[in-house]
Parts: sequence; C-alpha cells; structure tokens
Amino acid sequence: MTSRRQIFNIFDMPYSTYDLEGVVQDELQLLNISYDRETQLGWYVIRMDPGASSIHHEHLTQEEFLILEGDLTESDGTRLKAGDFVSYSAGTSHNSSTENGCLLIGINREPD
Repeated sequence: MTSRRQIFNIFDMPYSTYDLEGVVQDELQLLNISYDRETQLGWYVIRMDPGASSIHHEHLTQEEFLILEGDLTESDGTRLKAGDFVSYSAGTSHNSSTENGCLLIGINREPD
C-alpha cells in the first residue's frame, strides 16, 4: 500500500512572504500547507513579526485560526493570546496586528 500521508513541521519548513490579500507584506510570512489561491480554501500558517499588521480584508469563506505563539489584536480591539481559537463567518471583515509577534495556524473553509 502506498502512503499518501504528508508531514509538515511548521518550525522547520521555509516560509514565503505573505501576499494573500494581493499586496506583499514583508513583515508577515506564509507557510502554505494546502491553501488553494483560486478557491481560497485550505490550511496555512502565518508568522507575524513584532509590530506587524495585516491589511483589512473581507472573508468570502469561513476563516478559523488558532494562536500558537505570541499575541494578536483584532481591529475591534479584542486581544488574543496563545491557545485562543477564532472563527470568522463568511462576509465578515477585519485586520489583525501584533505587538510582540504571532504564530498562528489557519484554515479557510466553506461556510457552515
């Protein structure tokens, strides 16, 4: 039997510069695990440098993410920390910033 398993270690894999909103953001790095740019669905990891902010964007799909390390502040002022899980419904919009840096794993999926 041929194994179809893939293993990713998010601490050892090379990241690329983040550009999912169409603008290159050097202070954010992206590890694409299964994210499909055409469908905007799949898994990814984002690493944000201290002081970084994402561009304000609207979600066409449901976005969910888990903070693994660091801190994140949402555009409404909500402060998140390691262990916090966030779920945004399709049609919502936001941006995020970090004071000390952040590592998160996210998925964009079909809405419930």
